Amino acid sequence: MATAVTAPPMDPKVSEFVATKQKLLINGKWVDAASGKTFPTYNPATGEVLANVAEGDREDIDRAVKAARAAFETGPWSQKLSPAQRAKLIWKLADLIEQHQEEFAQLESLDNGKPLKISRIADVPLTIENFRYFAGWATKIEGNTIPLTLANSSKFLAYTLREPVGVVGQIIPWNFPLLMAAWKLGPALAAGCTIVLKPAEQTPLSALRLGELIQEAGFPDGVVNIVPGYGETAGAALAAHPDVDKIAFTGSTEVGKLILQAAAGNLKKVSLELGGKSPNIILDDADLNAAVPGAASAIFFNHGQCCCAGSRLFVEEKVFDKVVEGVAQIAENIKVKPGFDPDCEMGPLVSEEQLNRVCGYLESGVREGAKTVAGGKRLGDRGYFVKPTVLVNTNDKMKVVKEEIFGPVVTATPFRDPKEIEARANDTIYGLAAGVWSRDIKKAHTIAAKLRAGTVWINCYNVFDPALPFGGYKQSGWGREMGHEVLEHYTEVKSVCASLT
Repeated sequence: MATAVTAPPMDPKVSEFVATKQKLLINGKWVDAASGKTFPTYNPATGEVLANVAEGDREDIDRAVKAARAAFETGPWSQKLSPAQRAKLIWKLADLIEQHQEEFAQLESLDNGKPLKISRIADVPLTIENFRYFAGWATKIEGNTIPLTLANSSKFLAYTLREPVGVVGQIIPWNFPLLMAAWKLGPALAAGCTIVLKPAEQTPLSALRLGELIQEAGFPDGVVNIVPGYGETAGAALAAHPDVDKIAFTGSTEVGKLILQAAAGNLKKVSLELGGKSPNIILDDADLNAAVPGAASAIFFNHGQCCCAGSRLFVEEKVFDKVVEGVAQIAENIKVKPGFDPDCEMGPLVSEEQLNRVCGYLESGVREGAKTVAGGKRLGDRGYFVKPTVLVNTNDKMKVVKEEIFGPVVTATPFRDPKEIEARANDTIYGLAAGVWSRDIKKAHTIAAKLRAGTVWINCYNVFDPALPFGGYKQSGWGREMGHEVLEHYTEVKSVCASLT
């Protein structure tokens, strides 16, 4: 008789945390929203309320920005702490997260729905490494001496300084709540900025727990302020605030355009990491033992709720049937369960809204003539579960091919000529990521060079590292996250020219 598999018990600290009404972090204090309002965050596996959170609004954003401005202009963050001291604080924060890894993994699984085992091996470790990487950059942000071209240039000393941009508003998404907070906070703190962070209303819990550790690490009051709330209110107020020097946003292209409009009031700097409809190209000489599971992972990782998901699968005709059969078999065998279930390989979508969105696209695909070879519908009637889906008989004009679904849905299309596929792969408003699978490395690099995407993976997919810049071409965004490139978004360059006579 088989032994029943039981979910691991929830960490008592996590139970206590979610049972407590969560507040806003403003100027080093945990406070209620000015309105007194709260909003619920839901458990995607059940649809039930998980926790209640203070609902930040315009007045709360204004208080947080004032705290961040004071911390930047007159507080110890900018007046007393050296880059080396900033580095130590960021590293200490990473150490504290490491000490509380299981708590954060459980919070991510509860709030977002992702498998607990994925949070343990991906989200939390990558968060820790991101903070440590940017701790190292705090002491390496440098200017240059500039040899002038004037005839009498020897009479001048010219150099540049790279200084923090100031008060930064950061709006993060719900698909990787903790990791996206780290992507935003790490470089901003390394550069010496102060921050108002607005987590997604669907998944605010890990950011709030992170706020507790930020205080424990010893960051001065007002350096990091965390204001959960709705995008239409708190997010919009932050993007438009006249005393915010820069806004950084990760989310949909549609909302990114609204952020850009709101930021125009004071011409604040803007960086945007937006949507994608990424092509994943398998040539007939690819190692299918790697390419098939790679293609499945490219779309089904994190329930397909990845901006860079390989959602358009292009396969050379000779191996098309074999690849589709392999990806479909993987899809059918994925264990879709609540995130805390030890067997879970894919959890629920994040919200009822997202469930309805994805199911709407599935219905649209069938109406327009697509054929479902795996999945294609909701799983069960409790929680927000959708079956991993493979669609064929699609064409490049269908909504399921053109629009970002943000769910576990891949469209598979055959092609004959690799030269043909370059144009088709680029036939999208997006340009975030792409994949190429081939044993012919020359051919793979040739195709990669012609793809209009910020990241191209060759014989791999979803490889991320804090040192590797990430961002998009076209309507997939402005600027880059991670790597030393991101520091350009959080610094200003000042030219200094002094007469030596």
